[in-house]
Amino acid sequence: MPVRVDPSFDTFVEQRSAALLRLAFLLTGDRGHAEDLLQTALLRTMRRWSKAREGPEPYVRQVMVNLSRDRIRDLLRRPRETALPDNPDAFRSTDSGFDGVGERQTVATALAQLPVRQRQVIVLRYFEDLSIEQTAELIGCSIGTVKSYTSRALTRLRELLGDLHETEEARTLR
Repeated sequence: MPVRVDPSFDTFVEQRSAALLRLAFLLTGDRGHAEDLLQTALLRTMRRWSKAREGPEPYVRQVMVNLSRDRIRDLLRRPRETALPDNPDAFRSTDSGFDGVGERQTVATALAQLPVRQRQVIVLRYFEDLSIEQTAELIGCSIGTVKSYTSRALTRLRELLGDLHETEEARTLR
């Protein structure tokens, strides 16, 4: 028996799924996990649409933050996976539109190295453009904690991005 979905939910998904997928990717650092996270969050939102309809985007964000926390807890209980070796030459292109992809990947790599709470704060504050108060409410901490995490995360990102930039320069000099 097919599930009947409110047309306003379908409209919301059509309009906001790309932005929500970006948020999910920044929270997880992996495209596949991001797609799973978003799909699960949207399913949970659909089930509670009568409640979520008033503010669907904040509702979905909250579900995604909670699910990403659960995922981190699960990951910490499992043995670590070994990453496949990178082959950057396989992705080279002469199309200038792809130049920014490397920079976005560099930022995503640096974000993935931050502790979970710092990553969540940076993603919500700077990629989702939420206020300090909204971020604090969403992740369940004080405004001062958001400010502290932001400061620490930005300092660490500067270090990481500086290191990654120096590594890229060394590769091009070889």
